[in-house]
Amino acid sequence: MMPLALSPHRAMTTPAATLPAFNTLPALIRAHAQLAPDRLALVETGSATAGGKAATGHSLTYAALDRLMDRVAAALQHSSLRPGDAIAICATMSVHYAAVFLGALRAGVVVAPLAPGSTPDSFARMLSDAGARLLFTDAAASDTVGTAGAGQIARITLDGSGGGTPLSNWLAAEDARPEPVAIEPGWPFNIIYSSGTTGAPKGIVQSHGMRWAHVTRGATYGYGPETVTLLSTPLYSNTTLVVFFPTLAFGGTVLLMPRFDAAGYLKLAQDHRVTHTMLVPVQYQRLMARPDFDQHDLSAFRMKFSTSAPFHAALKADVLARWPGGLVEFYGMTEGGGTCILEAHLHPAKLHTVGRPAEGHDIRLIDDDGREVAPGEAGEVVGHSGGMMTGYHGQPEKTREAEWFAPDGKRFIRTGDVGRFDADGFLTLFDRKKDMIISGGFNIYPSDLEALLREHPAVAEAAVVGVPSADWGETPVAFVVPRPGAESPDDAALRDWLNNRVGKTQRLAAVRFVAELPRSAIGKVLKRELRDWHAGAAAADA
Repeated sequence: MMPLALSPHRAMTTPAATLPAFNTLPALIRAHAQLAPDRLALVETGSATAGGKAATGHSLTYAALDRLMDRVAAALQHSSLRPGDAIAICATMSVHYAAVFLGALRAGVVVAPLAPGSTPDSFARMLSDAGARLLFTDAAASDTVGTAGAGQIARITLDGSGGGTPLSNWLAAEDARPEPVAIEPGWPFNIIYSSGTTGAPKGIVQSHGMRWAHVTRGATYGYGPETVTLLSTPLYSNTTLVVFFPTLAFGGTVLLMPRFDAAGYLKLAQDHRVTHTMLVPVQYQRLMARPDFDQHDLSAFRMKFSTSAPFHAALKADVLARWPGGLVEFYGMTEGGGTCILEAHLHPAKLHTVGRPAEGHDIRLIDDDGREVAPGEAGEVVGHSGGMMTGYHGQPEKTREAEWFAPDGKRFIRTGDVGRFDADGFLTLFDRKKDMIISGGFNIYPSDLEALLREHPAVAEAAVVGVPSADWGETPVAFVVPRPGAESPDDAALRDWLNNRVGKTQRLAAVRFVAELPRSAIGKVLKRELRDWHAGAAAADA
């Protein structure tokens, strides 16, 4: 694949201070298509092949994307979908996936992007919960999709594979134009399904107004017509979308990398002079660990983003030292509520924190009784902002559980995270409230033990979970990934090393070495799976 040759035309770009109170992504894409029709909007690319060249994929200019969005919107209207109706997409990231998502928005249709890695049962529940009228899928998702909605929901295959109507046959005619739809800020934009690392999937309804808030925030991070954003996390994840949408809103180019691998990522970033990216911490870790990292020219980078999982201070420092451009960490939830932002390049002494509340975001800490804690004390993080979910789709009880109301009636979203503000207003996180271990009546924060374990020269990664204990109620157990090439101690030796450095209540009951930690598609450690694995191993040993 040849390096990008961006059009010299300039698309509409607006300083943050002069952005309108509300606009829509479909309208902005149309404006770019009129001003710079030949500029590349979407490029689908693979990782580097054995021959060292990047695999060629599809691409769409802004003019072509705008026309394809019209054909999608017109076809949805022809299928009797109206504003507020929903479609589901379960497929590999591609330019056609993106075009269907964006075209649905033009028709006012709500998009439910679903994970191809879901279990068939979980997928069926999400498809039903979303009330999807149509399902867009591909061959890679066939095992997940199975027979869900068979005979009830029409299927369109993005790749022309069997099991549905090929997209090319379903689309409206080349010259089709949809009936105009005047989108309002409160209308639902998408339903993002998130069960975190535990529990049944919950549909998080985000509005057009919430997404516009993400775009306006993006105005401060250098997005513009020359932007080249490389994305290797999936389009069903809010992690990806908070960078994907602003790039297109400001007329940039998005490179879609359907499957991440560190070598391929670095080659694409160098060859295409990438300026922006979103990566989860485990991806940064794998990139920085490559022996050839420093041999790549990454000087075009302006801004790198991260979110979704703990980003350790030492890794942030390594990225700052060796990778050009700024580094921004977002802390928040798909549900919205409040966001903290750490501009790490501006605050190198605060890398252990997740930053300060974003402008206009009200973030507070509460205790178990729902009262705000005193300054300097730890508590559960709750947040309020202009970007908040409407609620969990079809689950009013779950919505109520996620809300906290201040004494004056102001609505906040509960995060389930425990943190503390320092004197400068930077937030340090300890753990998920549900992951906190209560042993003998004492609170144990797994993150404290994990940070200490990572100081051992033989430890690459560590995750600590609480397991049942007859004596203490719960007790901590560590799962450790050995550092490649290091001489690994046995489990008892590492346990003793840690226990000699902590208080009596924090001592590990056991250490278990594993080849890798189980993670979600966006890099979150699945501690539930570790607990289940420990329970199964303990039962087998009994």
